[in-house]
Amino acid sequence: MTVLSIDTSNYVLGVALVDEQKVIGELVTNLKKNHSVRAMPAIQQLMNDCDIQIDELSKIVVAKGPGSYTGVRIGVTIAKTLAWSKNIPLVGVSSLEVLAANGQFFNGYICPLFDARRGQVYTGLYEYSTEMKSVLPDQNVLLTDWLEKLKEKEKPILFVGNDVAIHKETIQQQLGEQAVIADVVHHNPRPSMLAKLGYHRDSENVHHFVPNYLKMAEAEAKWLEQQNASK
Repeated sequence: MTVLSIDTSNYVLGVALVDEQKVIGELVTNLKKNHSVRAMPAIQQLMNDCDIQIDELSKIVVAKGPGSYTGVRIGVTIAKTLAWSKNIPLVGVSSLEVLAANGQFFNGYICPLFDARRGQVYTGLYEYSTEMKSVLPDQNVLLTDWLEKLKEKEKPILFVGNDVAIHKETIQQQLGEQAVIADVVHHNPRPSMLAKLGYHRDSENVHHFVPNYLKMAEAEAKWLEQQNASK
């Protein structure tokens, strides 16, 4: 079974091909460039390099968010289009879970983190035994409130993600030695890990599949405020 994974939910653009838990090929960049222009060529390059045709795919796994609104939409749209047009099963995996999987050998909890501006973060709490397990659900929350909740946990917590650096001082101030900051090599989600996470999961209805933004876009929130104010 050959799986194509696609992750454009943040700055990292990643695509991978995995067959029976073996990584056939993987392409990753961490650049602030337009994913809408680069994602399809990256998929095509990877498949050409690996001599795999679209009709040979058994499943498509996509990072469904949270993350950049535009980035999440790009990946999900590409995945849905390929899945629908070629009748390929589609699976969505949390972008935070993919990032958390980088810390799967850590003896404690794993806290993936994406910055959401204005003191807020996209985050969740995970633990790995024989597979990734969600301890606290993915959410959009004020970092200070989140850290207060994490204080109640008795295990050390590994923080992973490129945006951890933005909040490192606050994390260490509130959690002290309970907080462990991952090495830089663990901060980027891996598309091959995304493929492995979704490898044996049940497929989803392509037409009903939607991104998980966790919060509305600012423009949408302002529009709703204006509509409610005019009533």
